[in-house]
Amino acid sequence: MHESYGFDSYSPQEIAERVQKIGVVKARLPLLQTVMLGVLAGAFIGLGALYYTLVLSDASLGFAASRLAGGVCFSMGLLMVVVAGAELFTGNNLLAMAWAAGSISSTEVLRNWALVCAANFVGAVGLAMLVFLSGHWQLNDGAIGQTYLKIAAGKAALDPWSAFFRGVLCNVLVCMALWMAMSGRSVVDRFVAIALPISGFVAAGFEHSVANMYYFPIALLIKWSGAPLPSGAEAVTVSAMLANLGIVIAGNLVGGSVLVALVYWVIYLRTTRPPSS
Repeated sequence: MHESYGFDSYSPQEIAERVQKIGVVKARLPLLQTVMLGVLAGAFIGLGALYYTLVLSDASLGFAASRLAGGVCFSMGLLMVVVAGAELFTGNNLLAMAWAAGSISSTEVLRNWALVCAANFVGAVGLAMLVFLSGHWQLNDGAIGQTYLKIAAGKAALDPWSAFFRGVLCNVLVCMALWMAMSGRSVVDRFVAIALPISGFVAAGFEHSVANMYYFPIALLIKWSGAPLPSGAEAVTVSAMLANLGIVIAGNLVGGSVLVALVYWVIYLRTTRPPSS
């Protein structure tokens, strides 16, 4: 029998078992369902990024205040993924736990990651196009559009190792947020579990691949529209986007699948065989 945790939350052992079982379900979802839920997740994370950018565009806020408040707003995206239901590549790195337990095959894991990552990209780019056409980026005398360009320029300027390790650290926090959200039984429980880790990675400037799938396309659209460019925005190109995404995806994979999923598999689910006589 599992020990009781406060306010009837699931224990860490129970969370590990739930993550493993859910990983099996996710890996074996039908193709159409996987793709559609992946598109939704890309759009949801993009909406969180939109909310963050709105806060960051207010020049009256200090550095720490704007990043903290913006990070809490960004957590809306993951909350929508968890509560409304969607398939997010970075969160699905937790499938490594079900794989390590032998519940799903390597082919099933790689198929899920590839499909969901591609679908996330479609959803994020689709949202970027809608937001651009809406003229949202022209609000606050164009400050929002300038903020998008500055954010994308900063990502394009990252050296590969910085981008990689920021990706690692980001997905440690994302997967820990999802892990802790699995302990709750209500929407409020999940929001409390998600808000601090997600706002933390955003405030720290870590790299989330799916958020970048939104930031680069909308920045490119703003750049191509002929809007004035802040310093460094010339570096925002399609090739810079692809280079960043490749490195950050690799970092996210290591952070989520190795440093969270496999670590907790070793702690809670690895079976120890008795010594042979």
